[in-house]
Amino acid sequence: MDDRIRFIEHKGTRILLLDFSQATAPQMQLLLEYVRATVGKQGRESVIILADYEGAEVDHAVAMKIKEVLTLDRPFVKKAAWVGAEHIPHAFMENFHTFSQREIVTFKTREEALEWLVET
Repeated sequence: MDDRIRFIEHKGTRILLLDFSQATAPQMQLLLEYVRATVGKQGRESVIILADYEGAEVDHAVAMKIKEVLTLDRPFVKKAAWVGAEHIPHAFMENFHTFSQREIVTFKTREEALEWLVET
């Protein structure tokens, strides 16, 4: 899990990379549990997240888990950006936003997302 869920640095900013790219639905379930545990160990409003969903399998069960993790992690997350979310059904994305009460900002590339994340 450490290769997919890990802290990286970009322009002096510590960012938690959630590399869900090409993950199957069962892998997504395990990765999301690891994310919840990792983020929950951080300080309140201290985590900056880059989540890469490129090619990830997001079925109904995974969508429910994402919604749960987004909600539980809300107190710890300062800023988050998603890439590769174009294939996630619009209804799921709306549900994530509504249920978690978090803004989900999406980008086409990791580079664009990283630049936005390091802006103050």
